[in-house]
Amino acid sequence: MNGSRGAADRHPIGYWLKLVDRLIDQSFDAVLGSAAVTPRHWQILNLLEDGPASYAQIDDEAALYLAPHMPTVRPVVDDLCSRGWAAPIGPDRVALTETGVKALNDIQARVAADRQRVTEGITEDEYRATVEVLARMATNLGWREERDMGPV
Repeated sequence: MNGSRGAADRHPIGYWLKLVDRLIDQSFDAVLGSAAVTPRHWQILNLLEDGPASYAQIDDEAALYLAPHMPTVRPVVDDLCSRGWAAPIGPDRVALTETGVKALNDIQARVAADRQRVTEGITEDEYRATVEVLARMATNLGWREERDMGPV
């Protein structure tokens, strides 16, 4: 060995996990920002892709991401409606509009391109092995799928 160490040898796994997590978040936020949406917009658009939903259903879906200062995603839904991407149907339900479907398709394409960029040069087997190792490490640290802790 010539004494030089590769980047992977200079830092422990925790360093790489935190760095990659931060970089993925920054990249994802930039992709959504380029489409003038937030992660909540993205989440709601994807939920509505499956069909109309009540405001209660949308809040239930977003529950892990709600904060005391924002106990409902109603303002985000209202913003989607003001953009013409969603429309109320009846007193308590909302659905995607044709414009919303087009916007969602555009954002999905941007997100897919970003995910492709993140995994460039990584084979499917390498990706799968990495995820499997991380899942085992999480299990070793007490995580159980049946009690998924949601976003950290």
